[in-house]
Amino acid sequence: AGGMAAAQSAPPLPFDVGGPFELTDHTGAVRTEADPDGLPQLLFFGYANCQQICSAALPLMADAADDLANDGVDLRLVMITVDPARDTVDDIGPPLAAIRPGFVGLTGTEDALQVAYDAFNVEKEELFYDPEYGPVFAHGSFIYLLDGTGEVLTLVPPILPPDEVARIVARHLERTG
Repeated sequence: AGGMAAAQSAPPLPFDVGGPFELTDHTGAVRTEADPDGLPQLLFFGYANCQQICSAALPLMADAADDLANDGVDLRLVMITVDPARDTVDDIGPPLAAIRPGFVGLTGTEDALQVAYDAFNVEKEELFYDPEYGPVFAHGSFIYLLDGTGEVLTLVPPILPPDEVARIVARHLERTG
């Protein structure tokens, strides 16, 4: 019961974002919005094999998670692909693990992914086709902070320095206790 009271003390977000989804991680296991170990999560929609904005956002998440780890805060990093054709179960893991060990990549069928896109108001559209890298998508670029149950606590713009992201995360996690 203590968890409920703590959760209600944080002001609700001024918009409806987040919700249930069921996708497949890089090991082939089914994952939902709730973390299996109840860890808070930083979630980003992008692609593991992306040359554009994700290449900045994903290391930013890793740096912020490292900052928090130094303060004893464990955080799960999660990326939901916007490019399931290239980010398959077999291909999504290695580029994310290279950014930070334990980085979870999620993929799934178009229908399963669309549920997650809709829940987080993520629009994706193919901008152009790059002959070297394939399709390049525009997609939602916010980083979402979720608690261990998958509730969205806040959104973080991916242009802040890692220590600022870590500070925002820590503030929200203190509030939810």
